[in-house]
Amino acid sequence: MIKTLPLDLIAKKQGNFLACLLFCSLSFFCLNLNAQSTSLQNCFDLAVQHNMTIRQARSALLSGQYNLQAEKKSYLPKVDLLSSYTYLSSPLTINLQTVKDGVVNGSSSQSVNAANEVFKEITGNNLSQAAQDRIFNTSKNIIGAIYPDYNPELSKQSYFVAGLGLRQPIFLGNKLDAATNLAQSLVNTASINVNLVSKEVDFLISLQYMRILYLNTVLNNQQLIVNALEKNKNYAEELVKNQILPPYQKSWTNVVLMQANARFNSIKLDKQNAHVELNKLLGVGLDSNVVITDTLKYITVNPVLPQGDFWTDNPIYQLAGSKISYAKTAEKISKSFALPNIFAVGNYNLYQRDLPVTIPDWFVGIELQWSLFNGQTRKRTLAARQLIDEAKLGEENAGQALQVLSKVSRNKMISLQNEVMVLDNARKEAHTTTRLITKRMENQLSSPKDVNDAVLIEEEIDKAYQAAVLGYYLALAEYFNSLGNPKQIAQFIK
Repeated sequence: MIKTLPLDLIAKKQGNFLACLLFCSLSFFCLNLNAQSTSLQNCFDLAVQHNMTIRQARSALLSGQYNLQAEKKSYLPKVDLLSSYTYLSSPLTINLQTVKDGVVNGSSSQSVNAANEVFKEITGNNLSQAAQDRIFNTSKNIIGAIYPDYNPELSKQSYFVAGLGLRQPIFLGNKLDAATNLAQSLVNTASINVNLVSKEVDFLISLQYMRILYLNTVLNNQQLIVNALEKNKNYAEELVKNQILPPYQKSWTNVVLMQANARFNSIKLDKQNAHVELNKLLGVGLDSNVVITDTLKYITVNPVLPQGDFWTDNPIYQLAGSKISYAKTAEKISKSFALPNIFAVGNYNLYQRDLPVTIPDWFVGIELQWSLFNGQTRKRTLAARQLIDEAKLGEENAGQALQVLSKVSRNKMISLQNEVMVLDNARKEAHTTTRLITKRMENQLSSPKDVNDAVLIEEEIDKAYQAAVLGYYLALAEYFNSLGNPKQIAQFIK
C-alpha cells in the first residue's frame, strides 16, 4: 500500500532540509570570509555537524536504539520454514525373522481356536486335544511355508519434508526483561557518551582556538621585533659607512636579525599546524581556510563558584554512573540462568513424501528447558555483584576527580593571574628601557648591540607574558570543563 504524506508535512520536511543545507552553506561561507574572523562559537557550531568523533558516537547511539527496538519485540513468536532432505545408505527395512516364531505360533493358535468354536457350535462339544494338535501343526506348517524369508523395505533411500515451525516464549525466567533492560542501559550509556564526546571536542576546540590566538599575538609581536632589529641594522650600516662604528657591529646586527626572522618563520609554521589540527576537530577539510585573525587579550575573570554536587551534571560522572545500571542488569541476567524456560511449540507440515511413517499435518505442545545443575551460575552472580561494587567505586572516583580538577584549575588561575600582573609590569619596563637605549644610540651614547640586547630581552619577557596569559585561559577552560560546560569559555574569548 502506498502512503502519501500531507502537503503541510511535506513542506515541513523540505523546510528542515533546506534549513540544514543553508546552515552548512553559511558555515563554510564564513570560513572563507577574509574580512571577518571566525569566532569560537562558530567553531562549536561547525563541530556539532561535521566532527567525525561526534558523528561516530551518534552512529553508536542509533545502533543501540535499533537493538533496543529489536529486544522489545523478543516476546513475539518465532516462525521458521523447516525443510530437510535425507539420503540413507540403504532403505529402511523390518527384520521379520526376529518375530517369525511369534507370528507363526500366534496364527496357528488362532486357527485352532476358530476350528474349535465352529465344532462347538455344531456339536456342542470341544474338539479333542489330538484334533487341536493336528490343526495347530498343519497351520504352523502352512504359515511357516508361506512366511517371507526376507526383510521388506519400508521407504526409499531418500525423502524430503517441509513445514512451518512455531516457537513462542511463555516464561524465560525474566531473561527477556533483563535483555531489554540491558539494551536500554546501553542506549543510555551511548546517549551519555554522545554528550561526553561533544563536551571533550568542545574543550579541545577551545584549547586549539586559544592556541591560534596566542600564536597570532606572538606573531604580531615578533613582527615588531623584526622591524625594530631591521631598523637597528640599517642604522648600524649608516654608522659604519660614516666610520663611527667598527664593521663587526654591523655583522652582529645581521646575526641577530637572521635569528629573529628564523623565530618568526617558526611561529608561522606552528600556526599552520595549529590550523590543520583545528580543521580536523571541526570536521572540515584539512586545507580549509579557517580565518582567525583575533589575538589573545587578557581580562580578569571571576567565575562563579560551583554550587552543590556540580559534578553530577558532568557527562564523565554520568558515564561512570551508567555502568551501575549495566552491572545490576548483568546480575539479573546471571540469576535468570537458574530459572526454567518454557516455550509453546507447534508445527504444520507443508510437504512429506516417501517417509517410513506418516507424520500428522500439525501438532502443538509445551517445551520445558531447565538446567538442573550449572557450576558457573553462582560464580557468575558473584562476579556481577562485584561489578556493581566496582561501578559504584568508579562513580565515586569520577566525582572526586572532577572536584579536584575544579579546585586545581581555580588555583592555577589565581597563580597565573599574579604572574600575568608581574610580567605585564616587567614588559612595560622592558619596552621603556628599549626606547631609552634607542634614543641614547641615536645620540651616539650607546651602540646598536646595546639596542639589540634590549630588544631581545623585551622579546623574551613579552613571550613569557603571552605564555602566562595563555596558561590563564587554559586553566579557565579546564575549570569550565570540570563543570561540564566547556562552551562557557566562548563569552570570555572575544
